[in-house]
Amino acid sequence: MSINRRSALAFLGLSLAAPAFAQAPVHYAGAVAFKHGVASGDPLADRVILWTRITPAEATTGEIAYRWRITPTGKASLFRRVKAISGEGVTSGARDFTVKVDVSGLKPGVEYSYEFEANGVVSRNGWFRTLPVGKTADVVLAVASCTLHPNGYFHAYSAISALPRVDAVLHLGDYIYEYGGPGSYGMDSKVAWHRAHEPNHECVSLADYRTRHAQYKSDVQLQAAHARAAWIVVWDDHETANDSFMSGAQNHTPIDEGPWNERKAAAIKAYYEWMPIREPVDGGFAINRTFHFGDLASLMMLETRLTARDRQLSYERDLNGMNGKPDVPGFRKKLADPYRRMMGDDQEAWLASELTASVASGRTWQVLGNEVIMARMGIPSARKVMGEAAFARALAASSPAARTRVTRLEDFAKLGLPYGLDMWDGYPVDRERVYAAVKAAQARAIVLSGDSHAFWVNELFDDAGTRAAVEFGTTGITSPGGGDTLTAFPLGEVFVSANKEVVFNDQRAKGFILLTLTPTEARADLMAVSNITEPTYETRVVKSFRVTPAQGGLSAPVAV
Repeated sequence: MSINRRSALAFLGLSLAAPAFAQAPVHYAGAVAFKHGVASGDPLADRVILWTRITPAEATTGEIAYRWRITPTGKASLFRRVKAISGEGVTSGARDFTVKVDVSGLKPGVEYSYEFEANGVVSRNGWFRTLPVGKTADVVLAVASCTLHPNGYFHAYSAISALPRVDAVLHLGDYIYEYGGPGSYGMDSKVAWHRAHEPNHECVSLADYRTRHAQYKSDVQLQAAHARAAWIVVWDDHETANDSFMSGAQNHTPIDEGPWNERKAAAIKAYYEWMPIREPVDGGFAINRTFHFGDLASLMMLETRLTARDRQLSYERDLNGMNGKPDVPGFRKKLADPYRRMMGDDQEAWLASELTASVASGRTWQVLGNEVIMARMGIPSARKVMGEAAFARALAASSPAARTRVTRLEDFAKLGLPYGLDMWDGYPVDRERVYAAVKAAQARAIVLSGDSHAFWVNELFDDAGTRAAVEFGTTGITSPGGGDTLTAFPLGEVFVSANKEVVFNDQRAKGFILLTLTPTEARADLMAVSNITEPTYETRVVKSFRVTPAQGGLSAPVAV
């Protein structure tokens, strides 16, 4: 189906400019509040996105006028004579009273504070730093993903807000979850009784997704993290529905929930309204974009869900042959189908071009902001790694549900098949094309990944066995990992022992990655909070790893 600009905008529920004879809007002058905090995003050297939501005290169809102000902080205002900037605009119910301003005319490498004002009410302050140009000594990034509201407190966001320095926050998806209602994902947490999802059912409509975003942004710990620094975001699946792809999702039933394209459009319209992201000029889902941190690094954000991804293979649907038994050669043939895509031709060409340009510019690091784990990873056998006696004891100490899951994994481990078909392992030909682009550019590629609810440090090899990149996978802010249910099994050790590319894995910690880039090394500190179900918490470093530049690539990750 061909979609032009007008139909693409209509598809997302947006519209072109109103005709000149439209009636002048009515302005709402009543009480308002900034209940959802402030945020900034997609920083460049000279511009940034500012965001907030203005909540009227009374239902209104009128527009709300607002002003915004940006002020340089510290030395920038004293010695560099950087001036304050301000502006104004209006918002309305058509975009759920959210505000998004793309402010230009800023100076590079400067920290600014900002605030909004509407009807005499002033928002809290937020801060951001524009991207540097020229020689850059270091860059500090916090990397986060997977936030399940009912499952626990957002302590990791609080920890990010308390960092002494963070230049930007990268969020790699699952910022919200679509589930809802009694017995839904996360509702078995001991804090779920006062953190249940709103609305109290699964999100399907635009109103549903708007309400869910509003709930998440009502959390004070998330508000603090947004106020601390500019965010660079990408969606994964749960911003729409579990295991989404271009034409559907595992958690979408058209007969009950309507056409997928309508649900997808509603979800992304709400996402664009509620997130500090610079939207594609012509609408749609192509949010691939690049950020340059001076002469030090380029960050390329990949969209691998809604633009081109084909439906995931499934062991339940695709493994067994006509005789009802596993057909492993047939399944491998399906995996190797070159026409199954994670990204489209245009996306792959864009990535190859950006990698080449970054290397040609002399930047040290090429960083890929990527939703799902890229490493090749087979289903491991805990029995083989632990030994029969230890495995039997762990199995006996597990719940019936955990025993069922482990037994199933052991059966599949014998087949030598991939662990995650929603990951890049489910699209190996596309992954090999990414590696080919990395090698052709001689890039020093660091892949940052989310989705898995676990910490990973992976060494990525192409089909020929050549190191192509290093991957740092961040765990969830609150989303449960395998170690939360299979508590008697040393899952991290099992994955490392069974997979060549896995250097380190922690399936229980909740937190984020603190990534520090310099011209001589990239250091990943795996940061964990002590709990997600108590009001107070502590932060610790689970493990730290570093990689260094090498000719035409980078070193293996080394623990420090």
